[in-house]
Amino acid sequence: MLFRFVHRNFVLAILHCIVQKCFKVKKLVLSLLALTALCSMLSLNSCAIHPVAWQPSKVLPFEGETALNEKLTQTTRIHLNGWLGPEDIVFDSLGNLYCGVHNEDFSDGRILKISVNNQIEEFYNAGSWVAGLHFDKNNNLIALSHKQGLISISPDKKVSILADKDEKGNRFFIPNGLDIASDGKIYFTNTSEISAYNIKYGRKLILEMKPRGALYCYNPENRSLETLINGTYFGNGVVLSKDESYVLMAETTKYRVLKYWLKGEKKGQTEIFLDNLQGFPNGISVRNDGTYWLGFTTKRNEALDKIHSKVGMKKFVYGLPNFLQPKADKFGMIQHISIDGKIIETLFDTKGILLPEAGAVKEYNGYLYIGGDVLPYLGKLKIDSK
Repeated sequence: MLFRFVHRNFVLAILHCIVQKCFKVKKLVLSLLALTALCSMLSLNSCAIHPVAWQPSKVLPFEGETALNEKLTQTTRIHLNGWLGPEDIVFDSLGNLYCGVHNEDFSDGRILKISVNNQIEEFYNAGSWVAGLHFDKNNNLIALSHKQGLISISPDKKVSILADKDEKGNRFFIPNGLDIASDGKIYFTNTSEISAYNIKYGRKLILEMKPRGALYCYNPENRSLETLINGTYFGNGVVLSKDESYVLMAETTKYRVLKYWLKGEKKGQTEIFLDNLQGFPNGISVRNDGTYWLGFTTKRNEALDKIHSKVGMKKFVYGLPNFLQPKADKFGMIQHISIDGKIIETLFDTKGILLPEAGAVKEYNGYLYIGGDVLPYLGKLKIDSK
């Protein structure tokens, strides 16, 4: 009996070893298959990007007028009924607020109207994200729809397309920021003429560092379009100076703001207004005194700055699956900028508790209204309006 028991257990032990080895082999094979699939995906995705080497200047420390604080944590929230991304903010003559929003994957969007009592209604079903917004002198809401381009929405909600491509026939796939001069001319940006926006393409624009966009002027009197700056690096927010002698445009991936002269001896010339900023500049707006509010999507990323000069590394990073992709820091930052391009003050939410981003910023009646690309609400912050 004992011999038979030992023999049986010996056989079972052998079988167990065989099964374990088979399992390990199977596990190894599966791991190799998974690794092969990952390498194939990396190779395929990496081939889809053709980045340019760029060496950004060393980021400046947060000190002086940019010393860290938590002033943005006093912000209150205005929720958006489940929508995201209030990228631009504008008010009508009655004080109602308007903002463009989108769903989670950027496949749909609306323009929302929020009354002075915080009642939310759908003002326009754009079917896509709407970035830039501004009322003209006839109370038409001029907007930048990612689906239709530059559009005009009349007070009775009739929509007309003003322009959806430039003089060469290039589409406005990601029309972004706009402002309107007293003579009715509309200044706006287009971030890319290549593809519509989604998170992956946004990442591609950041890593490729190619001038895919432009700054334009549309004249509603003769319906003409003029390209003012051809080739911009993630051209974003736009604002006219108070005297309308120049227009400013944020170049997000270059960490800078450009100035394009509209009048005077420098008319038609472009120069740098702000450079080597500590974050990704997004929206910009003018105050009553002629100074500016500049909103940031987030602070600069040291790892990203380091790989910008390494084309191969940028291709590798872009090829990684989504769950391995680096994420933007939750970091709210808004700067008050003087007329001559000096930083007056910086407001922060360094942990992103209330404002993980602060890309859009508009002052109205003593408050800052703050939005962002994927923010699920608007921020409202009481300020000293002097």
